Amino acid sequence: MKNVNVSIQVLPVVDEERIYPVVDKVIEYIDSCGVKYEVGPMETTMEGDLDTLLEIVKKAQDICIEEGAARVISVVKIDYKKEGVTMDEKTYKYR
Repeated sequence: MKNVNVSIQVLPVVDEERIYPVVDKVIEYIDSCGVKYEVGPMETTMEGDLDTLLEIVKKAQDICIEEGAARVISVVKIDYKKEGVTMDEKTYKYR
């Protein structure tokens, strides 16, 4: 399968001072997966195989719970097209 882009925003239900440390754990996990990704101020966008990226999304929920979240609200966006899509083709002109 060609590359797709998946963006995820995790909102762990924890005390305010714990939000960033929990989100940092999710980003550390994404980094360990070896997929191309970019962290933004509101979400992290990944590039790769759809099945792989969806597995990362599922694990992100578990990480938040393991880190003490009572609940996790996530926003997921998928950009998919038959011939594939890259983050660079969407952002190169802004760099």
